[in-house]
Amino acid sequence: MVGVVAAGCAAPSQPGDSGAMLLADGYEPESLNPLLGYGAEGAAKFYDGLLAFDGRAQLRPALAVEQPQANADATSWTVKLRDGVKFHDGTPFDAEDVAATYRAAVDPAYASTVSSDYDMLADVQAVDPHTVRFDLKFPYSAWPSKMVLGIVPNEALKTPSSQENSPLNTRPVGTGPYRLVEWRQGDQMTWSANPDYWGGAPTVHDITVVFAKDDNTRAQRLAAGEFDGTVLPPVLAEGAARDGFRVVHHETADYRSIALPNTHPVAGDRAVRTALNLAVDREGMIKALLGGRGKPAYAPIPPSMGAHHEPAATFAHDPRRAGRILDDAGWRVGADGIRERNGTRAKFTVMYFADDSLRRDLATGFASDARKVGIEVELAGVDRSAVAGRLATDGIVLGNGNPMDPDPQVYSSLSSSAIGTGTYNNPGQYRNAEVDAALDSARRELDPVKRAELYRQAQRAYVADPGLVYLAFIDHSYVLRDGGFSGYQPPVEPHTHGITWGPWWNVETWKPSA
Repeated sequence: MVGVVAAGCAAPSQPGDSGAMLLADGYEPESLNPLLGYGAEGAAKFYDGLLAFDGRAQLRPALAVEQPQANADATSWTVKLRDGVKFHDGTPFDAEDVAATYRAAVDPAYASTVSSDYDMLADVQAVDPHTVRFDLKFPYSAWPSKMVLGIVPNEALKTPSSQENSPLNTRPVGTGPYRLVEWRQGDQMTWSANPDYWGGAPTVHDITVVFAKDDNTRAQRLAAGEFDGTVLPPVLAEGAARDGFRVVHHETADYRSIALPNTHPVAGDRAVRTALNLAVDREGMIKALLGGRGKPAYAPIPPSMGAHHEPAATFAHDPRRAGRILDDAGWRVGADGIRERNGTRAKFTVMYFADDSLRRDLATGFASDARKVGIEVELAGVDRSAVAGRLATDGIVLGNGNPMDPDPQVYSSLSSSAIGTGTYNNPGQYRNAEVDAALDSARRELDPVKRAELYRQAQRAYVADPGLVYLAFIDHSYVLRDGGFSGYQPPVEPHTHGITWGPWWNVETWKPSA
């Protein structure tokens, strides 16, 4: 399929072209529709949200002209909008577009895949052309983190129907700094600068993104000088750098974990889950597989979230203690070194995405550490389309992370309320009443000090009864061509990364180097 917008097709950018970039990404989006998850954490180059992530830990006005204003109990939020903004098709942007976008996000008729992220939204109203009001079902102090959703024209949502067949999926119409020129699916995508962008027309006027899923292939092609930049695992990034290029590593809230099927007779056993957390050598994995570019993860909230992080919520690397816990729980070592209890072999499967070399390596390291304490982990490289049908019985290497607020960082991963709301929302069906209570209270708490303590409480309760094996908060690593432009600022990144994030998260603001 080929998706084309704008008149004509630009020629692909060539490496080093003035005002143009040729980049490579390991991931190709399935859709360019915000209601189907595109740009869920912002930085979607075809769209703007009301707010935008500033690259560190704050949200700044985008289509909003100022910070949103909440009522006393944070159940109603009013937003003033920019005047004079236009969509790529020339139609004016106003409050009706915001209202239509958010209504479609929660209306089952549109079958939006992000609907569970907005389950606290009761109603949204266009107060006047430049003012919108959100009314929530309960006090929710993290609502600004939900205001990065890309806004689409209300005309595109006139008919309530599944977004699966929406023209926006391949022909995005937003207010963002770039327009889609061409999308040759499975091959490449070309963007051009929006000359009417409210923030000023980008100086980097043409960007071509080549999709190359295999990490080694991207590294080789970059080393040959084919690209101006790409995303790579840390060790590969260091090896692919050449004269005229530099490697950058970005701090993230992005964790890698082994999601365990909590209803499985082995992986769902509390003693097994605890033992696996003690058996894993997180520091060794980070050193060997990430080149030291990461931090150990024991629970989902990273140190970068400051007071929300609980430093005492950890697991020591203690295989001997893991063995004692398994012994006490009746899991006895067999002749081949694998444990057994009441005729059940201590064995389960862990999937990883076959096109992701880092997840494969982490799965391999996890399986090796598990075997040392008598648990057999069978590995399965799978296509992403095969995952949903296996999550009830098999584990999987997963990533997630959102640095804007601890609620989106942790709620969908650990709350039992998230079970069944999306393929990767609490996929192992972890249930812990104390964790649930702390997370539900935290999302409603308005006092920042009390809210932070509730998140620390949730982490303490979680490590006392772990449902997953968190491995690491990984740095994101990139190689980019030196010179040409200035404006690079290292961000704290979410789980989503690649060309819309990375060094290019703010590419629309870059200027030619002096």
